[in-house]
Amino acid sequence: MSGMIAKAKAIEVLQACRRHGVLLTTAESCTGGLIVASLTDIAGSSDVVDRGFVTYSNNAKHEMIGVPAELIAKHGAVSKEVALSMATGALEHSNAGIAISVTGIAGPGGGTAAKPVGLVWFGLAFGEKQPVATRRVFDDQGRASIRTAAVNTALDILLEALP
Repeated sequence: MSGMIAKAKAIEVLQACRRHGVLLTTAESCTGGLIVASLTDIAGSSDVVDRGFVTYSNNAKHEMIGVPAELIAKHGAVSKEVALSMATGALEHSNAGIAISVTGIAGPGGGTAAKPVGLVWFGLAFGEKQPVATRRVFDDQGRASIRTAAVNTALDILLEALP
């Protein structure tokens, strides 16, 4: 299962959104839309999934969801601050009530000692609650493995927020 996106988990997220009466949006960088794809692969998801933002470049983060360029310059795209801003920006630029964001280093290059390959930051914005960030460092077993682990973790974070 570790190399696969858990379809059952995606179904659970959709059901949880329905129970809570919220639409969902994603703001994705290193996953390139895989989170929203895992949800929209399921028939009937259109009643819950509002939209997905693939903000792969720093410019896209700024233009599409309002992440301040200064924030990216100060902390880097892969940071707690940018993950939080991506999540809140996705909420502000959608009709959704809950947003998950992801920004990370999927490799094989791009890592440093401070920000290794496998580092992923997640942001969660849910209604009027204070947004929260989650940091994970996934084992570097290749780009696909890191991206899949990031999708599954994002789904887990959503499930925790929507009991």
